[in-house]
Amino acid sequence: MPKPKINLYYFGVEVRDLNRSLRFYRSLGLKLHRRGTMDHGGKWVHLIDPSTRQKLELNWYPKGSRFYKPYRNGSELDHIGFIVDDAVKWFKLLVKRGARPAAEPFGDDEETLAYVKDADGIWIELIGPGRKKPLKKKAS
Repeated sequence: MPKPKINLYYFGVEVRDLNRSLRFYRSLGLKLHRRGTMDHGGKWVHLIDPSTRQKLELNWYPKGSRFYKPYRNGSELDHIGFIVDDAVKWFKLLVKRGARPAAEPFGDDEETLAYVKDADGIWIELIGPGRKKPLKKKAS
């Protein structure tokens, strides 16, 4: 019997300002893949990472839509991870571009991690290669 096949397609994120979020995720290198309007007036955008083909869907729902609910800051999503060439460099760059620091870069010679929050408070994990000179130790 063949093994069942299942593939990750995208992460769906509800956002308050679709254009602001679109600018932020495009600054991370994601490309616009598709966009549309739902029958209730909501809008969606699929972004795709050109190297991994992973997708992220941004969703905006207007008041009165059956899907609208008062926004709860990041409560529906834990974090989104991005593999980067240098976690420290990307952390500094994204903070400079308006992201809020969530956890300063830390790691060891195998891996460096850092976290920022996007405009809606969603945590973004930056996963980079380790450093010869360790930063802070990983939490155990």
